Amino acid sequence: MREVGVPHPRLPLPSPGGEDDPAGFLAWLGEAIPMVGHLGIREMHRDGDHLHWSLALAPGLNDKGTGFGGALAAQTTLLGWCWTTLWLRRRGLSRDVVVAEATQRFLAPVTGDYRLECLPEDEAGPERLAARLAEKGRGRIALSQRLWCGDTLCLEARGDYAVLAKA
Repeated sequence: MREVGVPHPRLPLPSPGGEDDPAGFLAWLGEAIPMVGHLGIREMHRDGDHLHWSLALAPGLNDKGTGFGGALAAQTTLLGWCWTTLWLRRRGLSRDVVVAEATQRFLAPVTGDYRLECLPEDEAGPERLAARLAEKGRGRIALSQRLWCGDTLCLEARGDYAVLAKA
């Protein structure tokens, strides 16, 4: 069981040029952040600069039988954190990532299982982050998240994620 104030051990970096195993990363994430096991994440995959999750609605139901906004907001925020963390790991960097700012815009009720996608808000964002890390040892990136229930866009979110300097 996790203890308050005690950091969870970092996941070892993949071999140089290697990729994280999505299932292994999600298993570690569930240990590092206990609430992850209650978010309904079924699967994670990456396609270029897009990170995708497929999720079950049942764990995040509200009193109306649709998606609970707080759970959906937590999922979008965490997906951005995962995008940034995995981006760093592919570059052989094990760094702390925090959300600096996050907003959500709810467009339609979530009425069934759904998918979330995360991508850089600006195509040049990853390059700017890499340059900032090389220059200053820390940086920030703006990411967009979208939640789709079937063909319906239900939620748009954005977040600024800060990569902290080495401790």
